[in-house]
Amino acid sequence: MTPAPLTERLSDPRGPLFFPVTAYGPGGSLDLDTYRTHVRRGVAAGAAAVFACCGTGEFHALLPEEFEACVRVAVEAAEGRVPVVAGAGYGTALAVRYARLAAGAGADGLLAMPPYLVVADQEGLLRHYREVAAATDLPVIVYQRDNALFTPATVAELARTDGVIGLKDGLGDLDLMQRIVSAVRTEVRGDFLYFNGLPTAEQTQLAYRALGITLYSSAVFCFAPEIALAFHRALETGDIATAHRLLDGFYRPFVELRAQGRGYAVSLVKAGVRLRGLDVGEVRPPLHEPAEEHVKQLARLIERGYELLEEDA
Repeated sequence: MTPAPLTERLSDPRGPLFFPVTAYGPGGSLDLDTYRTHVRRGVAAGAAAVFACCGTGEFHALLPEEFEACVRVAVEAAEGRVPVVAGAGYGTALAVRYARLAAGAGADGLLAMPPYLVVADQEGLLRHYREVAAATDLPVIVYQRDNALFTPATVAELARTDGVIGLKDGLGDLDLMQRIVSAVRTEVRGDFLYFNGLPTAEQTQLAYRALGITLYSSAVFCFAPEIALAFHRALETGDIATAHRLLDGFYRPFVELRAQGRGYAVSLVKAGVRLRGLDVGEVRPPLHEPAEEHVKQLARLIERGYELLEEDA
């Protein structure tokens, strides 16, 4: 772990949060050299943090030993310049195991993803995340989405839990998020972190900022960091005109293209990284590669995104 608390390091981000894809070779095995290059490039481009082996990084497809190797490489590639947060998930026992592997590999924190398959009540979810938080000294960000949805009262209890520092929202219910933020702020603490974790979070970030939520994940940063940084800078400086141009000309069409196939939130991003010259391989099953026509559309869209940056310049 780096000496500075993770909360402090994430509270004033200089750029988007980077969720690197996991690189595979031609036979489908890990390509750690390419992964190291991918992470290094992202850090050099201006990422505020590296979230290794999370959703975009195909956590679901990695063996424990592969996960540990990737986190270790991400930590090495970041060189302490930005924090590295690793995914942890499945049932409680496995999530604890992944948490300990991440700690051993040098991660600065954990993104605790939803439990596998089961739909649990609030009491069970709270117990699950408390056990994950207690397993290591790593700060934990809890990921709300799918079968892990919380009431404001449960998030307040999470905020009281030693080691839990924030909530990443992948649901998109702004009314619920406003009530969560209000409950935690008034009943527990004011330094709890919140993240917009929706796919292509830029599309909704103007709305999240209205709730005071400034942190967000950026899958686009994986393959077009200059576009992602320009959008982040526009938000930070109040340049709404530039934010709207990028939303209208790049992000909205990208979201519409992403919606053309299941799993495209990962596979289309990986295709984008390959289009930009880094061969990170294909996705592992059960995900599948985007249709050829969709990859061509993505190439044209990336080109259009960079044209928008030149027009702004």
